[in-house]
Amino acid sequence: MFIINSPIEAIIEINPQIFLLKVFSPEIAKIIKPGQFLNIRVTERTQPLLRRPFSICDVEGEHISLLFNIMGEGTSMLAHKPIGSDLDILGPLGKGFNLDGDFETAIIVAGGLGAAPFPYLTRMLKGKKNIYSFIGGRTQNDIITYKLENVKEASDDGSRGFKGNVVHLLRDNAELFKQGKVKLFGCGPTAMLRVLKEFCIEKDIDCEVSTECAMACGFGICQGCPIESTNDQDHYLLVCKDGPVFNIKDVII
Repeated sequence: MFIINSPIEAIIEINPQIFLLKVFSPEIAKIIKPGQFLNIRVTERTQPLLRRPFSICDVEGEHISLLFNIMGEGTSMLAHKPIGSDLDILGPLGKGFNLDGDFETAIIVAGGLGAAPFPYLTRMLKGKKNIYSFIGGRTQNDIITYKLENVKEASDDGSRGFKGNVVHLLRDNAELFKQGKVKLFGCGPTAMLRVLKEFCIEKDIDCEVSTECAMACGFGICQGCPIESTNDQDHYLLVCKDGPVFNIKDVII
């Protein structure tokens, strides 16, 4: 884990109010894994005080990309950082996706900004597994397909792709589950992950999900990001330290 200042190389608006930020950070780029995250201090001022967690979107050589939308003062500051200025980064943090195993087909299921961790996962699996991406959003502006493979889209209002939620779209593509052993990788709003969990239990499909939670420290000291476990011996886990990636059967969403 590093605390390091990394220069900002680009900030690109890829969808309305959705930004891709690229930094030069060779120390972190060399060791970070898909599904891990960074905790970023957006300003030297005391307000906002706490760091913000961001999923790793992609890693290209010594360069790291983050994907985010403007949710408040902190992310607004981040979107307007000067190119060339330093970003105060803590990371890599958390546990990422498990890419080992004998699965032949990887199916990505994402809702809205839940697409953020999947370009890097796609990069690591490309050429090794079949990859399909099911991407959903409330409207066409919420659908993020940046650097994803074999994309199928769903929007709640029908403005783009399938009309309905992304798990319903997944159900309509049952033929993919006949392509050898399948593993799902999910990220998105809690309501979407609950429906995805029901689907995976019903179909007996292996699935890992990246969960979201407010995190103060990012590495387990503050105990501020509990998630309920299905294991009675470890009734609560911490999203920042034990996750953010969990097997979907191991946590109560």
